[in-house]
Amino acid sequence: MTTVMAQGVFDLLHPGHLHYLRESKELGEELVVIIARDSRIEKNLYFNEKERREMVEALEMVDQALLGSEESIYDTVEKVRPDIITLGYDQPHDKDEVAKMTKKAINRKIKVERISQLENYSSSNIRESN
Repeated sequence: MTTVMAQGVFDLLHPGHLHYLRESKELGEELVVIIARDSRIEKNLYFNEKERREMVEALEMVDQALLGSEESIYDTVEKVRPDIITLGYDQPHDKDEVAKMTKKAINRKIKVERISQLENYSSSNIRESN
């Protein structure tokens, strides 16, 4: 079974998030979504980490939603042991660097894919318009 790991804040769920998660799910049989911890986010949130995890886990394409590590994303990679990691269009991580660090964390190569943007949806734009 191919396990895909996606990650993000998912504070204000919108069609862009759904696109990211659907596209991620199409890459494998199991989609595990990692929800960023409140302590690692520098902006004000509408929902706390437990509420965000619950909302994401309720989505049809998500097989499991977990709270991320308080320390490092690579702790979570070690726990989930995905075959593929997906990055959203706006996540600042470099694909090659993520692949290199995950190989170091779990001692095997993982494919890293960047998912395209769906139109102009972003939580930041939604916040600014309110």
